[in-house]
Order: sequence, then structure tokens, then C-alpha cells
Amino acid sequence: MTRKLNRLKVALLPFAFTIMTGCSQGDSGAAASTKPSEPLVSPDVSGVLEVATRNGSTTYYLDRHENPTGPEYSLVTQFAASKGWTVNWTMYDSTADVLKALDSGNTHLAAAGLTHLPSRTKKFTRGPAHTEITEQLVCHREMRPMPRLPENMSSVGISVTADSSYVETLNKLASENDGITFTEEDEKTTEILLSDVASQNIDCTVADSNIVQVMRRHFPNLEVAMNLTEGNNLGWYLPAGSDDLAGTAREWMNSTAGDEAIGYVESRYYAYIGEFDFVDLRALNRRIEDRLPDFIDRFSEAEAATGMPADLLAALAYQESHWDPTAVSPTGVRGIMMLTRNTAESLGVMDRLDSTASIDGGARYLADRHRRLPDTIPEPDRTFLALASYNIGRGHLLDARQLARDLGKNPDSWDDMKEVLPLKADKRYYPSTRYGYARGYEPVHYVQRIRNYRDVISEAFE
Repeated sequence: MTRKLNRLKVALLPFAFTIMTGCSQGDSGAAASTKPSEPLVSPDVSGVLEVATRNGSTTYYLDRHENPTGPEYSLVTQFAASKGWTVNWTMYDSTADVLKALDSGNTHLAAAGLTHLPSRTKKFTRGPAHTEITEQLVCHREMRPMPRLPENMSSVGISVTADSSYVETLNKLASENDGITFTEEDEKTTEILLSDVASQNIDCTVADSNIVQVMRRHFPNLEVAMNLTEGNNLGWYLPAGSDDLAGTAREWMNSTAGDEAIGYVESRYYAYIGEFDFVDLRALNRRIEDRLPDFIDRFSEAEAATGMPADLLAALAYQESHWDPTAVSPTGVRGIMMLTRNTAESLGVMDRLDSTASIDGGARYLADRHRRLPDTIPEPDRTFLALASYNIGRGHLLDARQLARDLGKNPDSWDDMKEVLPLKADKRYYPSTRYGYARGYEPVHYVQRIRNYRDVISEAFE
């Protein structure tokens, strides 16, 4: 089933997780349309690549500004741009519907987090792989006993998305272990089923490890009971007989440009997530309900005044104070944005414990850090470097940027700078810098945590 662009908000505990459905026109050339009725023309002729996908955190979704984003979106748009094509996205409700679109021949390419399976490769033309995952059995962390071995799975109820790779995995396990049963859900995506597990509406589900990695931040009660597979490849599929286009896609994915695109996806969507911290994320989700409503309008007002995104400011404030307007550190920084006395005075903030003044001051300070960076630095690297400057100070950041140049690294790249910043604590390097020693590893973790928090918090600003 295809649908025109709309936004469907589904209430999921412990917060509202927004599910986007539809087609969207973005700055990369993606255009809205319904499924074509006439035979497809090669993108070499039409200049348009027809792509089938589905909404999800690891595929394609709209951000808070209604711009398309997501791992599959990033890879496909870069591939298409390399050929001079625009992308026409058609959104489907489920993996089953994506596969039906492939079978109909009305799409050039399916980019929907599809596992490369022998059964699918017999029916369709396999495109390039881009991500390695494992399939995991996920249950609520309070389940007792937790099924840790396949022979224990007969004691739990399992629901999975229909026509997914998980069905094949469970059928194989059921043939090897007595009593394993499961339900196939035609109307529910893997993300929705994970939310059902978190709400204890179902016992367990199966999901790819990259989906679990993203979703556990929103639903800390999810626990990986066991890995069900070794490494599997996710990648693209094309209609049967599309060997030429598949070869073109494979050639690009294996090129330097393709390697860089995959590296960008890893850095943008996954690498910063880090180790799962149940206590920290449970506290965050509770405070989104209990504390954030008291300050959400102030963050939005600060965005209007400074241009710094409200959800970023909220994540920064959570990292600094856990949204406690009376917070005071042993070193004397205070308030919801944890401003030093000197910084507050320079910003005209008379009372750091006044949350309105503190949020406004912190937003202006971050905007200043952002503005004073060279215009050559692209986003999102510019924002990450501004956050690092907020944490460690502009002088130490400038030192690290010079170190990056000295070491042959790119001072405008956050991926390079997060390797260089810790050298400000290394006695082989810091004596040669203008501002000397600094705990340079701190801003690296600081930015990582804020990126994690922002991903969870951003739903509240939709």
C-alpha cells in the first residue's frame, strides 16, 4: 500500500515516537509521486531513479523540519547524485509491500533495510550490501526467566513483521527446537513491535541489531536476550533482470565515493551512540515527561532568538544540568545551562539560577561559538565543534585545530577532531600548544552524549 505524505503520531510509552509516512521532496532531488502505472524507463534515459522504501529510523524518515533523512536516504541520494539522477521515493507500509513493489517491476530499486537472503536473491536481483547486522531476540528487561538459549524460546510469545528475514530465522530455529512458535504481524513494523515489547504488550520480537541500537535509547526497558544469527548483510534489491543497474550500483558502492558515503552513514547515524546505559536513558525518558514541559517553550524562544535548534539546546541543557535550574557544580558553574560567573557576566545574565535567563544566555553563547568558527566548516561538523568549544573553551579548540593541521588531519572534520582533541591531555603534544593542557577527551564524550540525548529529545519538539 502506498500513501501520500502525511504525519501520523502514534503514542508510544514512555514518550510520543513520531512515525512518518509518505513521500517527500528534499534538497537532494527527491520528489513526491505515486507508483507509476506505465513501464519504467531506465534512469539513464529519464534521469529519475524510482526507489521503494519504508519509514524507519534506519531507513528513511523526516526530521523536525520535515526534511528527509536516514541511512538509506543518504546512501541512495549520494548514489543518484553521482549519476546525475534525481530520486523519486515511494513510501510503503511494510517490508512485504516493498517486496511486492519489486515484484511488480514498478520500481528501479528497493532501499528499505532489506537483508540479503538466498530466497530473495532467487526472486530478485541483488544489489550491493552496505551494513552488517545480527538478528536479535529482544524482550522486556523484567521478563523472568529471560530466554537466553533457543531451547528457552518455546516459553515466550514472539511477534515479528510479516515477510521479514526474521520469519526465515524463526522457522529455521523452530525446525531445530521443539515448541517455538511466533506470530507474523502484517500491519506492524519492527519499530512498533519493539515499542509493544517495551510496553509489555507482547513478550518478545526479533530485530536487526542496528534498529535495536537506535530504539533502546527511546525504550530503555528493551533487553537483548540473545543473538539469533551471525553477521548478515543489509543492502539493496532490484527487480529480476536488472543486472546492468545492479552492476552500476555495486560499482559505486565499492568505489571511494561509496566507501565515503558508508562512512558518513556510520558516523551520522550510529557511531556516536556508544554503549547502552539503562539508568541514564531511563532517567532521560522520565525527565522528558516530568521536567522538559516546564522549559520547552523557553528552548523554542531561544531558537527563534539565536537560530540554535531548540532540541539541540534542550539536549545541551540536559547534559549540563539534567534540566535542574538550581544546579550548582563543585567548581561554581550554575543553572540549567551551567554557566560560569565570567561567561554569565559577559552575556548580561545577572541570575544564573533564573532558568529563562540561563537558557537565553546559554543559547547566545553557543551561537557565538558557532558563529566564530570558519565558514568553510560544513554542517553537522560545525555544530559539533561549537559544542566542543562550549565545553572545553575556544582557545583549547583552536589549539586542537592547529594540532590537526600539524598531524595532517582535517580541522574542519569532526571525525578527525575527535581523534585530535584527546591529545590536549597528552604530554607529547600539549606543551607545544598555546593554551597548554586540557582534558581533551571530555568534549569528545560531551558531544557524543548530546547527540544521543538530542535524538531522543527531538520527538518532544515535533
